[in-house]
Amino acid sequence: MIISVLTENTAKNEHYKCEHGLCLHIATEKHKILFDTGATALFTENAATMDIDLSKVDAAILSHGHLDHGGGLKTFFQINAKANIYVQKRAFGAFYLNESDGGKIYVGLDSDLLSNDRFVLLDGDFTLDEGLQIFSNVIGDKSSPSENIHLLEKVGDEFRPDEFAHEQNLVVRENGKTLLVAGCAHRGIVNITEHFRKQHGSFPDFVVGGFHLYNRKADKGEDPAIIDAISESLLATGSKFYTCHCTGLSPYKRLKSNMGEKIDYLSSGTQREL
Repeated sequence: MIISVLTENTAKNEHYKCEHGLCLHIATEKHKILFDTGATALFTENAATMDIDLSKVDAAILSHGHLDHGGGLKTFFQINAKANIYVQKRAFGAFYLNESDGGKIYVGLDSDLLSNDRFVLLDGDFTLDEGLQIFSNVIGDKSSPSENIHLLEKVGDEFRPDEFAHEQNLVVRENGKTLLVAGCAHRGIVNITEHFRKQHGSFPDFVVGGFHLYNRKADKGEDPAIIDAISESLLATGSKFYTCHCTGLSPYKRLKSNMGEKIDYLSSGTQREL
């Protein structure tokens, strides 16, 4: 399988564009998968540079209901006429970022898109076929991102802490290898990998995704002690990790120092054959 990064906060070189968001293209022998769409239509420009035909995508997965992962949905519908978009049914909730001054910024999806009949609204785990599975409802609080406290869901007139019931993860199996893909790992990357182990009896060969260890507004990374604890837990899995997006560059540097060759960073324009 081949993973191509179409949108990420950084770019591989001057030939690719970047934004705060995530979009991955995953090519297997059977499928062409789009995982998230980034914040805008930028993913289409990088796809063109990488000679990836997005009209051939046959399945799209939305990791959770935040704009930096689903802002390109409208564009995807325009350029692809066949792929269903698999999303948890609560992903179109009213999600907000709580500012330090008490202000609230809407960070959710465009609810007008929900009328599109290509959305497959899920309620928990789902199997597309023998090579593609989705799981949600991860439990556990080990090394969960502290920045989650700034993310809210508006229910009626009340703002509540986001429980991330709208978050889901993708499992891809091919030729004896297993890939776990997370979007922002709001439920905690350690908890997500442990959930996978409980479901499948072992850890995945590869894990790709953001770890949500960086506050972009405050330009501040997660507590170093928490990053060290995460590093220790991830090393114990034996998996190879590729991180990006909301992990942040400074937390990644500490992860890299702790984990060595077991972790690398992915930028827009990067391709990896697993």
